[in-house]
Formats: sequence, structure tokens, C-alpha cells
Amino acid sequence: MKPSAPKVITWWVAFVLGALGLLGYAGNISGLSPYSFWFVFAGLVLMLIATLVKNL
Repeated sequence: MKPSAPKVITWWVAFVLGALGLLGYAGNISGLSPYSFWFVFAGLVLMLIATLVKNL
């Protein structure tokens, strides 16, 4: 299985998920605090899947 670069939109979605998770963890957006781990986790999983699956 050869890794491939993710599409730009997939990269941005993963980036936004990670950024929301970090902002929630830092307490800047208090409504996201309970879900901050899951936002970062989803962003990382999306990026992992995007590098393993071609054209994602």
C-alpha cells in the first residue's frame, strides 16, 4: 500500500477539525471543550485515511 497525498479539501477539513479541537481544549470556545479530544482525533483519523486511500 503506497501512501498518497490527500486532496486539498480533505486536508482543510482535517485542519479545521484539529483547530476546533485545539481551541476547545484551550478554552477559547467553551462549548467545544467536552468534544475537543474527539475533534482532534477525527481530524487525525481523516488525514490517516486520506493518505491511505487514493483520490480522497
